[in-house]
Amino acid sequence: MVVPFAAGGSADVVARLIAVGLQEQLGQPVVVENRGGSGGVIGSEAALAAPSDGYTVVFHTLSSAVINAALYPKLAFDMRASFVPVALLGTLPNVVMVTQKLPARTLPELLALMRTAPGRITYASSGAGTITHLSAHMLAMMAGAQATHVPYRGSGPAFADLLAGNVDMMVDTISTTIAPIKAGQVRGLAVTSATRAAALPDLPTVEEAGLPGYVTENWHGIFATAGTPAPVIARLEAASQAAVASQRARLLDAGLAPRTETGATFGAFWDAELTRWLPIVRSSGATPD
Repeated sequence: MVVPFAAGGSADVVARLIAVGLQEQLGQPVVVENRGGSGGVIGSEAALAAPSDGYTVVFHTLSSAVINAALYPKLAFDMRASFVPVALLGTLPNVVMVTQKLPARTLPELLALMRTAPGRITYASSGAGTITHLSAHMLAMMAGAQATHVPYRGSGPAFADLLAGNVDMMVDTISTTIAPIKAGQVRGLAVTSATRAAALPDLPTVEEAGLPGYVTENWHGIFATAGTPAPVIARLEAASQAAVASQRARLLDAGLAPRTETGATFGAFWDAELTRWLPIVRSSGATPD
């Protein structure tokens, strides 16, 4: 299983849980290989270089399966044509957080500050074009407000500056923010999913907090390369569904909301995500440089 991101991140954590479940179902070792770089492009290319026999699968996320299509206009491959969706494993909400130094204690108060002084509020991200950047950009855009983007080389340093109060806000994945929010190190204002998150049930959704239509969720899925035989895809689909079921409790602990879409249903979901996110990426002005 190629994970096109560095070891230790939220995608890697979920991938390794799923690998355990797949190994149980398939009756053979499932090796996770981290091939990070260029937002998932390097790992994707490595998978495409392998035979399309089902022995190499890719653990894609919203970032690598959707956002890259807009962010890298000159990719050497067509993402939608090169990969076959096997199974959607789950969705992962983000959390809108602010430093404890900021007076805003609710999302409406934060948006009011952003509208009152356009550009004064700063938001950190793990880099231009990442889900952390685009979620915050979309929040400001839909609220009719402006904030200043401060990109970092990864979520770690971005979150460290939020803790230190060097930036005002950040929208980051729930799996890495549960502990610091519960410890009071940062102030969680809302979750970005359509429904409240089981891991942080006291936080309202962005929609509940007064911004209708706003939903952003990262997601994880297993993909095979185009040309993989249909019976092999079917075997991988069944094994993936069983892996999600067997690892459900651990996936929930990691903040993931398990899903069971496979085949055509997952493909329709992927198409809808491509349609939705491409204009958002373009409106953000993000480039891979």
